[in-house]
Amino acid sequence: MTGAGVSREPRAEFRKAALDDPLVEPLLRELTHEYVTRYGPGAHEEMSRYPGEAFAEPHGVLLLLLEDGEPVAGGAYMRYDADTAEVKRMWTHSAHRRRGLARRVLAELERTAAAAGYRRIYLTTGPRQPEAKGLYLAAGYTALFDVTADPLTIGPLPFEKQLPVFEGQLTSLAPTS
Repeated sequence: MTGAGVSREPRAEFRKAALDDPLVEPLLRELTHEYVTRYGPGAHEEMSRYPGEAFAEPHGVLLLLLEDGEPVAGGAYMRYDADTAEVKRMWTHSAHRRRGLARRVLAELERTAAAAGYRRIYLTTGPRQPEAKGLYLAAGYTALFDVTADPLTIGPLPFEKQLPVFEGQLTSLAPTS
C-alpha cells in the first residue's frame, strides 16, 4: 500500500498479443498517425500490408509493454527467412517517450526471436525517422547502408544484428487470454 504523496513505480510487464487485441489499438492508431505525418497518406498501406498471422507464433510475435495494464510500448517480428526474424511495428506511446521503452521492447523482441530459434534480426526504418536510426545503431545493429549519406537519398534504411544462441526459457512473458 502506498501512502498519500508517495509515488510508486508502475508495474511493467511484457505480454504477447494478437494484432486484433484491443490493447494493440493505441499502437496501430499512433503508429499510423506517425507514418502518415512523416510520409503522407500512402503510409496507410504499410500498416495493412501484413496479416495478423504474420505476427503470430510460431514464426512471429507481437509484444506489448504494459504499465499497470495499459500499453506504453510495443513491437513485433515476423519470419523473414528460416534463420531471420524481421522487426516491424516498433512503437512507444507519445506520452511515454524518452524513457528507454523502445530499447526494452527491442531487447525483448531479440530474446524472444532467439528463443524461437532465429539467429539474426533484420529490420528497416524510414529515412524520416532519425530517432529510430539512432536506436538501432545504439542497440548494436549493423547498418546495411552508408550511414554518412543523406537518408532521404537512400529510401528504407536496412539494419541487421546477429542473435546469440538462446539457452533456456523465457519467463517474462505473460500468456494471452
